[in-house]
Amino acid sequence: MGDPGQARIGSDGYGQEMHIGLAIFPTDQTMQPVELAREAEARGFESLWFTEHSHIPTSRDTPWGGVKDAPPLPEFYARTHDPFVALGACAGATTTIKLATGICLVAQRDPIQTAKEVASLDRISDGRFLFGIGYGWNKEEMAHHGTAYGDRRAILRENMLAMKELWTKDEASFAGEHVQFTSSWSWPKPSQAGGPPVILGGSAGPKTAAHIAEFCDGWMPLGGRHPLENWKLVVEACAAIGRDPETIERGMFFAPPDEAKLTELAAAGFSRAVIGLPQGPRDEVLAALDDWAPLVSTLATS
Repeated sequence: MGDPGQARIGSDGYGQEMHIGLAIFPTDQTMQPVELAREAEARGFESLWFTEHSHIPTSRDTPWGGVKDAPPLPEFYARTHDPFVALGACAGATTTIKLATGICLVAQRDPIQTAKEVASLDRISDGRFLFGIGYGWNKEEMAHHGTAYGDRRAILRENMLAMKELWTKDEASFAGEHVQFTSSWSWPKPSQAGGPPVILGGSAGPKTAAHIAEFCDGWMPLGGRHPLENWKLVVEACAAIGRDPETIERGMFFAPPDEAKLTELAAAGFSRAVIGLPQGPRDEVLAALDDWAPLVSTLATS
């Protein structure tokens, strides 16, 4: 079958390699992260993605996801484990499954400390880390971190550029509007050359598309909310800076666990589908793993 979680599907001689991953909000009320990673790896899933929220302010005007008239925010948003601690524990208990943040709220983090966490996790996992990032939507959460909502895109960009300097240079420095540090040493360096793949979530409007083209290795919109046509904006942004858009991987976050729809995604050029696990107890999560595991082998032989 090849590498775990990879499926080559298509028709008329055309095939797209499809990676099947899983995502969950890892909390104290659902399946323990280390056991989940082991069970996901045993069933051949390619990757496991952990969501991040540092905390949820109790006084909150921002609707869920920033979407008007959204339902109340589920409790599990306030109960997530720190993703780097959880993924580090998973790295020590697994050997093949890729481990990912889905997503890391980079704009409300210190870039120097986050660069260290990313590099350490990539080293400890032998280069199995995928750095899923996003701008964030919760204004109150950001405010507690000193991040102005209107500046979050610019801050994320500078944070990422600064982290790449720390990952790739023995003596790194950065001078931006939001991030500044003089010549510094920082080890370990990531196992993956240049740092782990950076995958940006969210709808690819013009600003997001420009960021994907500039400093990302992949784009992963949320399933059901962002049209596939947005990809053309990324292609245009790549053309503006002379980058080949085919060097950018396309994925779908919270993709439907449906063979026909996953086949359609692969035909559209998407190479990773990340399916959202239930936020229930251990038995419920294991049942979902068992239900969806056949997708890996079925798609691999289509």
